[in-house]
Amino acid sequence: MSTTSTTAPPGRLLLTGYAVAQFFLSILMIVLFVLWVVGGVLVVVWVGIGILAAVVPATRWVANLHRSMAARTLGTELPPPYRPLPPGGFFVKARTVLADPMTWRDLGWLLVAPVVGITVSLIVIVLLLAIVTGFIWWFATPPLMQARAVFDRWFLCYSRTERLEQRVQVLTETRADLVDHSAAELRRLERDLHDGAQARLVALSMSLGMADAAFDSEDPEQARRLIKDARSTTAGAIGDLRSVVRGIHPPVLADRGLAGAVAALAIDMAIPVTVDARLPGRPPAPVESAVYFGVAECLANVGKHSGARNGWITLAHEDDVLRAVVGDDGRGGADPGAGTGMLGVMRRLAAFDGTLSVSSPAGGPTIVTLEVPCVLSSPKTTPSSGPA
Repeated sequence: MSTTSTTAPPGRLLLTGYAVAQFFLSILMIVLFVLWVVGGVLVVVWVGIGILAAVVPATRWVANLHRSMAARTLGTELPPPYRPLPPGGFFVKARTVLADPMTWRDLGWLLVAPVVGITVSLIVIVLLLAIVTGFIWWFATPPLMQARAVFDRWFLCYSRTERLEQRVQVLTETRADLVDHSAAELRRLERDLHDGAQARLVALSMSLGMADAAFDSEDPEQARRLIKDARSTTAGAIGDLRSVVRGIHPPVLADRGLAGAVAALAIDMAIPVTVDARLPGRPPAPVESAVYFGVAECLANVGKHSGARNGWITLAHEDDVLRAVVGDDGRGGADPGAGTGMLGVMRRLAAFDGTLSVSSPAGGPTIVTLEVPCVLSSPKTTPSSGPA
C-alpha cells in the first residue's frame, strides 16, 4: 500500500462523522455476514448463488467506503486491491472473484469489524455528547479513529510483503507466457521460411542448374526461359522474406513510429477507420511493437467478424500510460477468449505490465482498450508520428 500523503488530516468533527457512519455501516456489515453464511449454505441448491452474487458487490462497496475513510484519516492512498474482472460470462467472473484472496479477507473483516466499529464509534459519539467529557473527546478522537483506520487497512489492503509476493507471482506467470509465445513465434518463423523463401530458393537453384545445363547443350532459348523463371522465383523469395521481416518488426513502425504505422494499418482496411494519435514522443521499441501488433490483431478481427461499417483508433499517453483504443460499430458480442489472436496480444502486453480490456455488448459497439505503462522518449531526440 502506498504511503504517499493525499490531503490534510480530517478535523475532529469529520472524524466524528466517520464514527457515526461506521456505526450504521457496522449494522449493515452484520447483515451482510449473515447473508454470506446463508448463501454459502444454500449454494448447493443454487439459491445461494443468487444471494452471493448480490452480497459480494455489496461487501466490496462497504469495504471501499472504509478504505476511503481510512485513507483520509491516515493521509495515505489505499486503492481497491481487487483483481480486475476478465471479459466473459457470469461464471468466468465468479471464478475470478472466488480466487481473489481479498474476497476472503473481506469476509474475515466482516466477522470482526462490526464489533470494533460499534465500540469505537460509540466511544467517540458518547464523548462528544457528554458535556463533562468534551475535552476527552477533543484529545481521544484522532487516535481512536486512526487506530480504527489502521485496523481496516490491515484487513482491507495488502502489506508491502504481500504485494511483492504477488508481483513475483505475476512476473513468473508473464515470463512463462512470454517464453511460450516466443517459442511459438520462432516455430511460425521457421515454418514460414521453410514453406516460403526456402522452397523458392531451392527452386531457384534448380532453375539455374538447368539453365547452366541448357547452355552446355547449346540451347540458349531454354536457358533464357529458365533464367526468366529464376528471376521470377527470386522476386517471390524476396517477397516472402519481406513478409517474414514485417512479422518480426514492420519497417513502417521503425520509420514512422507507432502513430504512422497504425495509420498505415487503417488505410489498408476495407472500411473507413479514423485515427486520432496524440503522442508527444515515442515509446520504447518493444512496447511500440507490442501495441502495434495488438492494434493490428484488433483491426483484423474488425474486418473478419464485426460486420462494421466504420472503425476508429485513438492513441494517447497520459499519466505514464500508453493507451490504444480500437472501436467499431459492428454487431458486438466479441469474446477475446474465443481465439488465439487476442490471447497472444494479452501475453505480449503482460510482459510489460500491460492490460487488454474488451467492451462488446450485443449490438455493439465493440471497444478494445490496450494499456501499457511506459515513458515516451523526447520528441527532440526521437522522431514522432503525427495523427493520420
